Amino acid sequence: MQGSPRCSRGFKKNGKQAIGKSKGGWNTKLHVVSANDKVIVEMHLSGGECHDDPEGRISIIKISTKFEGVPLLMDRAYESNKTRALAAANGHEPIVPPKKNRKDPWEYDKQLYKKRNIVERLFGRLKRFRKICTRYDKTDVMFLGYIQFAFVAMWVN
Repeated sequence: MQGSPRCSRGFKKNGKQAIGKSKGGWNTKLHVVSANDKVIVEMHLSGGECHDDPEGRISIIKISTKFEGVPLLMDRAYESNKTRALAAANGHEPIVPPKKNRKDPWEYDKQLYKKRNIVERLFGRLKRFRKICTRYDKTDVMFLGYIQFAFVAMWVN
C-alpha cells in the first residue's frame, strides 16, 4: 500500500498499517474513485492524520491510463493547484469547487458537480456495515477485504 511520504503509519506485527491518530483518535481514511454508486474504480487507505490532497493525487495517477478524458468530480479537500494540474495533465477535467478562503477562485460546472452526491450515498451505504464503520480489523488487508465484501453485497442488492 503506497501512501504519502509525510504520513506516518501505525506499525503492527504484519508491517505498516494505514491507521493514524487525528483529533478524533485513531482512525483510517478510505479514498475511493467511483464510476457510480456501485462501481469502484480505485480505492486505497491512509492514516487519519494524512491530508486528503496527496492521497487524491495517488488515485489520479493510478487511474490516469485507464480513464483518460473523463471528468473528475472531487471534494473540496482535493482542490489544490497541484491536484487539479495533475488531473488536467492526465486528460481529465477537474470538477471541484474552490475553498471559501481562496483568493483566486475559478469557475466550475455546478450542474455536473451535483452528481457527486452519488459517491456520498455510496459511503452512506458503506457505513451500514458495522465491522467497517468501527474498523475492528487491525490489518489493512483484512479491512480492505471486508470493504470489498461490503461493495459486493451492495452491488448484489
